[in-house]
Amino acid sequence: MKKTNANHQIYVVVGSDDGQVREAALLLHRELTKGVNDDFTNETIEGNASNSDQVDMIVGKTIQALQTYSMFGTDKVVWLRNANFLGNDRTSEAESVVSKVEQLGDTLRSGLGEGVTFLLSAPKIDKRRLFWKFLESHAKIAIFDKIDTSREGWEEEVAALAKEKAHELGLSFDEDALQLFVMQAGEATNQIVNELEKLRLYLGERNLVTENDVQVMVPLSRIGVVFETGKALQSGDADRAIALIDEQLEQGESGVGIMRASIIPTVRNMFMARILIERSKASPNNYRDFENAVNRLPASEKAWLPQKKSGDGVNVYPLFLCARGAMSFSLESLEKIFHLTAKTDKMLVSTGLDEKLLLHRLVTEIAISANPSNKHNTRNQR
Repeated sequence: MKKTNANHQIYVVVGSDDGQVREAALLLHRELTKGVNDDFTNETIEGNASNSDQVDMIVGKTIQALQTYSMFGTDKVVWLRNANFLGNDRTSEAESVVSKVEQLGDTLRSGLGEGVTFLLSAPKIDKRRLFWKFLESHAKIAIFDKIDTSREGWEEEVAALAKEKAHELGLSFDEDALQLFVMQAGEATNQIVNELEKLRLYLGERNLVTENDVQVMVPLSRIGVVFETGKALQSGDADRAIALIDEQLEQGESGVGIMRASIIPTVRNMFMARILIERSKASPNNYRDFENAVNRLPASEKAWLPQKKSGDGVNVYPLFLCARGAMSFSLESLEKIFHLTAKTDKMLVSTGLDEKLLLHRLVTEIAISANPSNKHNTRNQR
């Protein structure tokens, strides 16, 4: 078989965001096949394997498909779809599986026949292996990973993705609704799309998604529970915060985990937001106004604020999420709460005191510190 430049014959779509990988791979397949999707011209091999024997069969079929021409002598696309044996799990690391994947690599290294194109889609690929090293140099690669919610600035990334997918369905969010949706729907594209489609059906003739719509239709993810706990703290709603904390404890979450995932970030961000509002006159009600006011501050006054991982400025979004809640507290009370939170965190780590009692006491102290009139108004907005 005549060999051609592999750079124009191998395509890889990979990543932990399963929804985006599937969608991108399908669109690319349609483009490569020009819409012709039959077993006589092109071949699709399902790559979902549960053991090494199935991997052996799948890779064998793929190699055979790559080494044969189309039945009608036309161009041919071989798609190894959703290959789940290329990562670093138990099945993928079995010696027989590694050997079989290398056989596929050897087939690709030797060059494909003229008119033969290989498309690989997979949720994971171990980037330490020779197979990946070869693909890096010889394939056109598209990577779609889930947004990393442990990184600063993830909220803005999820918000942008949610707005894009909502626009495709003819939907738009009011600001409070988008904030809540970001926290409750999670970071996976397919989950975001599923929740938006549910909202589309629920809204009927309406196109604008409100905060109440999200509360009714979108279930709480783990991030959502963390966010709701933070909202309850901001509004001084001790009963709601305590109920959410107890629910998490009953599900096996540790007191330290709750403290560091929800309470500490909320208190810290409220404290920072309150200072920013006083120093820069940032509006707690409009994100763009808030962001612009923060960005106008001299560099020396922004150095202490949380920075984006990319290094291109202050991570404003999580501060804005706490800005309205911060207005329910005086700066002096937030400073007091900040120190009390640090003390409670230390007690959770270093003493044997009941963690539920410590968390309940801290939440009650936070609720008492909220301005009564602002507390009432914030609750009514929920």
